[in-house]
Amino acid sequence: MIHAYCIIFVFQLLSLTGAMESSIVGGKVAKPHSRPYMASLQIRESRDHKCGGMLIREDFVLTAAHCKIPEQMTVVLGAHNIKKKEKSQQRIEAEYIPHPKYKEFDNDIMLLKLKKKATLNKYVKTIGLPKKDEEIQANIECDVAGWGKTGRKDKPSKVLKETTEKIQDSAKCKNIWDTYFDRKQMICTTFTKKKRGICQGDSGGPLICNTKLQGITAFTYRNVCDDSNYPHVFTKIKFFLPWIEKVMQGSGDVV
Repeated sequence: MIHAYCIIFVFQLLSLTGAMESSIVGGKVAKPHSRPYMASLQIRESRDHKCGGMLIREDFVLTAAHCKIPEQMTVVLGAHNIKKKEKSQQRIEAEYIPHPKYKEFDNDIMLLKLKKKATLNKYVKTIGLPKKDEEIQANIECDVAGWGKTGRKDKPSKVLKETTEKIQDSAKCKNIWDTYFDRKQMICTTFTKKKRGICQGDSGGPLICNTKLQGITAFTYRNVCDDSNYPHVFTKIKFFLPWIEKVMQGSGDVV
C-alpha cells in the first residue's frame, strides 16, 4: 500500500500525464512512420505537442479525456518529426467528445471527431480496437510510444520515441494505487530503470500488446515517472467499446 503520507497528499503526487510537457523517458527513437496510426495533438498552428492519440477510423482519433483543452485542437497525422513540415503530415482540426462520466482519473477516455476525413496511405493508417472478450495476461511485454522529454530536465523530443513495459497484476496495482485504480477500466504496467517508459505528455498514446491496441496512457507518479515502485496506469479500451461504438455511430455529443 502507499504510505499514509502519500495517501494524504495523493492529488499532489499523482499526475495525469498530459498536465506537463514531457514524454517517453528512456526508450529509443522509433523507425520513422513505423506507427502510422499515431497522432500528435497540438494547439492550432503552434506545433506545441500536448498529447498523443491513435487514429481508429478515417474520421476519429482515440485519446485521453484529460487531454481536452479550452482551445481548438489540431490533430497531426503521418508525423515523425513534429517540429518539421514533413510532406507526410496531415493537419486536421477536431471536435472533442469526452466520456460523459469522466472525472479526475475515472472514465479517462475521449474521441476526437476530425472535421474532415484523413487520407489513408503508407504514412497514415488506422489501428484496430481490441475485442470485448480479449484478456491481457500479466507479464506480457507491451509497446508504448510518444513525443516529448526524454528525461526530467530535457527538452521535448522532436521525434517519436518508443519503449516497452510489462503488464502488472491488477491486484498489485490496486494495493499500490488504492482507490485511484479501478481494475474494471484500468490496466497498469511495470517497467525497468533501463527501459523506463511513459511520462507526462504521453497522455492519450497507445499501450499495444501482441500487436493489438489495449490501453490509453492515463497517469503516473508525478515528476518521478521512472520510479518503478509506482506502476504506470492506462485506460482499458475494451471496457469502453460500447461507448466508442455508440459515438462513432453518431450518438455522441460533440463539445
